[in-house]
Amino acid sequence: MVVHTRFAPSPTGRLHLGHAWSAIQAHDFARVAGGAFTLRIEDIDGTRSRPEHVAAILRDLEWLGLEWDGEVTFQSQRLGLYEEALDRLRAMGLLYPCFCTRADIAASLTAPHGPEGALYPGTCRGLEAPDLGKPHCWRLDMGRALATLQTRHPPRRGGDGEGFQLFWQDEIAGRVRAGPASAGDVVLARKDAPASYHLAVTIDDAAQGITHVVRGVDLFAATHVHRLLQALLGLPTPEYRHHPLLLGPDGTRLAKRHGAPSLEAMRLAGEDGRALAERLRAGQLPVGIAAAQA
Repeated sequence: MVVHTRFAPSPTGRLHLGHAWSAIQAHDFARVAGGAFTLRIEDIDGTRSRPEHVAAILRDLEWLGLEWDGEVTFQSQRLGLYEEALDRLRAMGLLYPCFCTRADIAASLTAPHGPEGALYPGTCRGLEAPDLGKPHCWRLDMGRALATLQTRHPPRRGGDGEGFQLFWQDEIAGRVRAGPASAGDVVLARKDAPASYHLAVTIDDAAQGITHVVRGVDLFAATHVHRLLQALLGLPTPEYRHHPLLLGPDGTRLAKRHGAPSLEAMRLAGEDGRALAERLRAGQLPVGIAAAQA
């Protein structure tokens, strides 16, 4: 098997050290194995994606000495793939339109809680004759989705009685049993975008032949949902490596919204990007920056 990894930033701001840390790991994982490394721009957030951020991403990665194979791909050019997947899930009776706002969900006294906070309480599930002329997203009916898989894979005679189970292999965590139910009825097509992160990244990784997904451990929980979508749509399951995150002086992960120093600022200040990349590979982090424990 030829190893194929990817780095998939969103052009909603400048890259920072955390992005460099992740891009280098995905790049080097492929290069050590003699494989391919793809750069994919996840630009379907029309309200925040900017062309100038795309140009800065390319400059920053070149500054770090990272090279990708083939043309840069853009999610905005792949919308037909997402719509096709949504149509398949609708035909299976697994999607429903949701008209609720975030405020509606936060105010609901019936909203259950999962690992990442309040889950959608199913307010719009089962609506009769919903008005699709109003702004809405499309949610996955988690209960029906799991029941569909159980129907496809009935328990074997003499089995353990637990029914069909999903797993994925993680280089750090080992064999992981997927538990997508903890995510609730996730959004697969947003009100303001043709696909959610969950759907787009699952479709893209399969379509591009990604064999190993190297990304931060902050996306570990999302993999439970991605594994479910792979099973529902008959897509291959890559192997995963959810690496530790870089933390700032306050102990929180580096993030655009927290004002993490940008690679562009370092580049414009005259810092040597290739030397920075080598220091990151060696675990020599800037003062005040630390890698979280795996």
